[in-house]
Amino acid sequence: MGRAFTAAPLLLLLGFLALGLGAATANVGDSCSTSADCGAGQWCFDCEPKFSGSHCVRSAATNPYQLINNSLPFNKYAYLTTHNSYAIVGEPSHTGIPRVTFDNQEDTVTDQLNNGVRALMLDTYDFKGDVWLCHSNGGKCNDFTAFEPALDTFKEIEAFLSSNPSEIVTIILEDYVNAPNGLTNVFNASGLLKYWFPVSKMPQNGQDWPLVSDMVASNQRLVVFTSIRSKQSSEGIAYQWNFMVENNYGDDGMDAGKCSNRAESAPLNDKTKSLVLMNYFPSVPVKFTACLQHSQSLIDMVNTCYGAAGNRWANFIAVDYYKRSDGGGAFQATDLLNGRLLCGCQDVRACLQGSGVVCA
Repeated sequence: MGRAFTAAPLLLLLGFLALGLGAATANVGDSCSTSADCGAGQWCFDCEPKFSGSHCVRSAATNPYQLINNSLPFNKYAYLTTHNSYAIVGEPSHTGIPRVTFDNQEDTVTDQLNNGVRALMLDTYDFKGDVWLCHSNGGKCNDFTAFEPALDTFKEIEAFLSSNPSEIVTIILEDYVNAPNGLTNVFNASGLLKYWFPVSKMPQNGQDWPLVSDMVASNQRLVVFTSIRSKQSSEGIAYQWNFMVENNYGDDGMDAGKCSNRAESAPLNDKTKSLVLMNYFPSVPVKFTACLQHSQSLIDMVNTCYGAAGNRWANFIAVDYYKRSDGGGAFQATDLLNGRLLCGCQDVRACLQGSGVVCA
């Protein structure tokens, strides 16, 4: 009895010490050796040449549906968007021929979605009697520019929607598929049609979209846009430019202090379109400089495009290498947008009473 009595306080003390050591995680910007040194939703990353050594930076988005609510219209939220979501570093060749083209992301589509990405920009082509995701060479998909059949990526999206019944995913297609019902066939084969949000429910003249809560309740949680006008009537896929304005892409979209519409889009201040997409990625993706681009210059462009869009905050913010930053990066830019949209603050976390985050 005496031995057990004297050991108990020591075991209790060791337990408290273990809990304390486990809870000692770094904050964004702190030095680190591995991602295990960083807090939840962060990873250990070296943004050369800005930092000397690795620091904790954000790796996951804040979910405004969970943090605040999902009771507002779909167009009253902002969604982190990956440009060329399928063009993944290290993706093995599916044609047997080595790929010679650019990549734009480092994570699988599944990991992108799990980290809070909610809109995917995909390029679809007729290739090998099927629909493939591909970079083009002269407007054609080739063995050395092809990434994978669209069905593979669509199945990843279906698995995510099935496992996350309160989430909505948007797909924005740069569409080169001419085969009749080619896209519809792939959406059907992937199981995604059961989540389809119909064109008939999309606002035509700048009105608000349906409530997110209603979209979730009806299980219509996949919003798809195509760049081909005729497919809105032939396949029921929304023609992007009927519902959205978008700024220039590539280097033109990163010109400080300027934010103008791309050629296909109506002017950014055309309020008959309820959604605003902001591109922020260079013409040639460079992995090692992406972290510097996802810094104050990204926040500055968010504000510039707000004015250009008739004092409307962007709903989609599209980037390459979405996790690379010198701190908050594209995640913090999305938090800023949701803060402005939901409560007028510069950070969505300030919208939650008692969060301790100051509303600026």
